[in-house]
Amino acid sequence: MKKNNADQNTNIAGRVFDPTDYEKKDQLSSGLATTHEQATDTYTEGEIGAVIDDVDGKDIEIGKKTKK
Repeated sequence: MKKNNADQNTNIAGRVFDPTDYEKKDQLSSGLATTHEQATDTYTEGEIGAVIDDVDGKDIEIGKKTKK
């Protein structure tokens, strides 16, 4: 039983993102899809300062208070 558990842990630890993870419902696939989305957004944004794209077309910087 312990050998099977060790093999399973190795398979999980070696797992990388696959585009089909967006459709899967298990926790690992969901986590990989979320992490991939965050990394892609950060890479695409092209800057260190984190912002949220507002639906009104205005960027909101994370961590800074804004007035409405």
